[in-house]
Amino acid sequence: MSAKPIMVQGTMSGVGKSLLVAGLCRVLSQDGLRVAPFKSQNMALNSAITPDGLELGRAQALQAEAAGIEPRVDMNPVLLKPTSDVGSQVVVRGVPLGTMPAREYFSFKRSLKDTIRDSYQALAADFDVIVIEGAGSPVELNLKRDDIVNMGMAKMASAPVLLVGDIDRGGVFAQLVGTMMLLDEDERRMVKASIVNKFRGDPTLFDEGLDILRERMGVPVAGLVPYLDVDLEDEDSMSERLLSRARDTLVDIAVIRLPKISNFTDFIVLDALSSVSVRYVTAPQELGRPDLVIIPGTKATMNDLTWLRRSGLEAAVTRLATSGTPILGICGGYQMLGLSVRDPEGVEGGGELTGMGLLPIHTTFGTEKRTTRVEGSFQGVEGPLASLAGCPVQGYEIHMGRTIRDGGLPLLRLATERGYIEDGCQSGNVYGCYLHGIFDSADANQALVKSLLDCRGLTVEDAPFLDMATYRSHQLDILADGVRSSMDMDLIYRIIEEGL
Repeated sequence: MSAKPIMVQGTMSGVGKSLLVAGLCRVLSQDGLRVAPFKSQNMALNSAITPDGLELGRAQALQAEAAGIEPRVDMNPVLLKPTSDVGSQVVVRGVPLGTMPAREYFSFKRSLKDTIRDSYQALAADFDVIVIEGAGSPVELNLKRDDIVNMGMAKMASAPVLLVGDIDRGGVFAQLVGTMMLLDEDERRMVKASIVNKFRGDPTLFDEGLDILRERMGVPVAGLVPYLDVDLEDEDSMSERLLSRARDTLVDIAVIRLPKISNFTDFIVLDALSSVSVRYVTAPQELGRPDLVIIPGTKATMNDLTWLRRSGLEAAVTRLATSGTPILGICGGYQMLGLSVRDPEGVEGGGELTGMGLLPIHTTFGTEKRTTRVEGSFQGVEGPLASLAGCPVQGYEIHMGRTIRDGGLPLLRLATERGYIEDGCQSGNVYGCYLHGIFDSADANQALVKSLLDCRGLTVEDAPFLDMATYRSHQLDILADGVRSSMDMDLIYRIIEEGL
């Protein structure tokens, strides 16, 4: 028996589709249904790894977690990871095919319809309900002909559509009514309800607004959803999280906001600790004297290293390292900290750059991408982060480069099918590795905070700690409660049951 679909489309990017899909997945799962998320094409630099080592959008992994299931590549068969303003790495069914300019991809994507259909049907055979997420707006009129992610996907799956507008950004009537007017007649018939998202204030003051929407759109309003205070993973570098500034806390962590920053979800667990402030900096004058500087992952190591150099941040970070401030690089940030970065295969455009020279490592890009989940522990960590020694870690790797250590000490001891290997590098107060999610365990983030407090001669009797999986599950429950209480779930179930 094939699953029943329902699709969430938005009037534009950033209206909250991803979180609403996660919330619906959580609610339906709580109600005893076998539910899975699906997004045919996602564009994001934050990605996740399935248990079988394939790559998909981070949002779909979070939605799968909301549904109580493991992520699988069928949930996001096409992932675009921007490498420049006009090109992206194209990942199909979890495997990178290469980097394409936008014009080339628009021609190529026509060939992906069968792949998308096969992935959707594979999911539909295993679940009761599929909650499909659209992308951007369904009425980008110049792009509709070859659409594979909005109404084109809805037609492929015969999915009734919920249309979401963002009232917090203003113009919600123009968003929702205007989108409805620009749809073709057959597409308008597929829209079964609207949702007003991110509402602030007294909902009774919008009663007239809901009546206007019902009248102008000709469909019911499925929900007036408040601006939900949930701390969950954001999809891309437009995240409001990257605009955060320092709070009055014991520990100040500065993360360099690289132009092509990726997987900054690594630091959500740290920012959630009451004693820690995580702030993102783009200029030397913003850096100050933090307790820890982190250079995060990036989809464009060589370009972002050049930016780091030209912006003056490389010199500023180097000065802090010389003065004893701990510096940590993760993935692309780890590569930048080394002596050299080489690209003989042209993965990032070719060439060679001198690294920051803070770690004795050399990185060479190849055409094979490493995507895997890993676990292990910190090695005998020395220097200011010594409290991390022996802490268990688990996470995932997504990178094209291969890094060779030419001195220093390993940072991690990781389990592989062939036994344990040494990984990463540490040298004095500078550390680096490829492992994303390195501080998600309670042991690791507690040890990190203890190390940073020790550096300042401070002692906290009960050092704060947080298990990211437990924290995320609690946030998903808060999201589900908000969705359930603000949306007409009887209507949602009726739309699912009746279909088109």
